[in-house]
Amino acid sequence: QVQLVESGGGLVQPGGSLRLSCAASTSFFRLYTMAWYRQAPGKQRELAARITTSGSTNYADSVKGRFTISRDNAKKTMYLQMNSLTSEDTAVYYCTLFRPSGTDWGQGTQVTVSS
Repeated sequence: QVQLVESGGGLVQPGGSLRLSCAASTSFFRLYTMAWYRQAPGKQRELAARITTSGSTNYADSVKGRFTISRDNAKKTMYLQMNSLTSEDTAVYYCTLFRPSGTDWGQGTQVTVSS
């Protein structure tokens, strides 16, 4: 099992920005597709963004053009740059790593967008 630790969440005003980080414990980080999921209060968990081993990305329509997912294989860390945040982005954000034998999840980091 891979340990994933998210950081960077917090309270931000509408229109503001945050950058989330996810540090992984595996030395094989570069071999795995990773993603950010989020779960808003009372809603199902949904995919926000995904990045493959080659760096290809895809985004939920709701975040496209505002969020950018990236990864630094040398640092074994994935990022989510979030701009132009709205109250609709309020959620717990989870880091995910996809291995052939299973999926690993971080503990989540809270993002609250409020004035």
